[in-house]
Amino acid sequence: MRTDKDPASRPVFVPLLVAIGVGAASLMSASAASALSELQKTPGLTDNASPGSDKPTAPPAASGVPAPGPIISKPAGQSSDTTPGAQDSSKPVDVLYDISKVPEPVRHMREQIVEAAASGDLERLRPLLGTGAGQTQVTVGEPTDDPIAALKDLSGDPDGDEILAIILDIVSTGFVHVGQGTSDDLYVWPYFAEKDLKTLTPPERVELLRIVTAGDLADMQEFGGYNFYRIGITADGKWKFFTAGD
Repeated sequence: MRTDKDPASRPVFVPLLVAIGVGAASLMSASAASALSELQKTPGLTDNASPGSDKPTAPPAASGVPAPGPIISKPAGQSSDTTPGAQDSSKPVDVLYDISKVPEPVRHMREQIVEAAASGDLERLRPLLGTGAGQTQVTVGEPTDDPIAALKDLSGDPDGDEILAIILDIVSTGFVHVGQGTSDDLYVWPYFAEKDLKTLTPPERVELLRIVTAGDLADMQEFGGYNFYRIGITADGKWKFFTAGD
């Protein structure tokens, strides 16, 4: 007869519980060690490299988001015929205000434009717009048969008064001389057509806002340049263009 002190009388499931407990503890330790090793990995290292090794680290993987770039990419060799007077706005520009310093033919044409626009009669612009191959460009692309009719279509009112007001505002700003010594020798109003709008000083911003709204200015800065109306007069006094664009 076995007594309680006899080892053989102890329950057989006690060693089994001990074994289960030891196994569970081992599994928990392994999991914790694995998690710790994941936390200790150095970002940018490959699986085959470790901190302090001589192997170069791998570059970060591409995120799929392209690097910031220009909103508008102009094709190389783009002709200025598409957008008259358009230049590289990233270059510094010499802004002019003294109209007496320009050639007499340029000054005379500007005075005639001002007088015609201030009259409130769009027809008074007709003699200044020319005809045939020398006709002032008022639309981008093919020349129009009737530039006055085209200007009326561009105006927000049936008589073209808005266009006349825009012309007066534009020729009242500073201007630039571009294409010196070439066949494209021009005086261009306003100078914003040739200037990087991100570099505008506070007074220049106010001057531009006499022509466009604050919303227009914000759109132009996002677009990448001035894209409202501009006027170009050649060095020999011909009204080359009155167009909008970039």
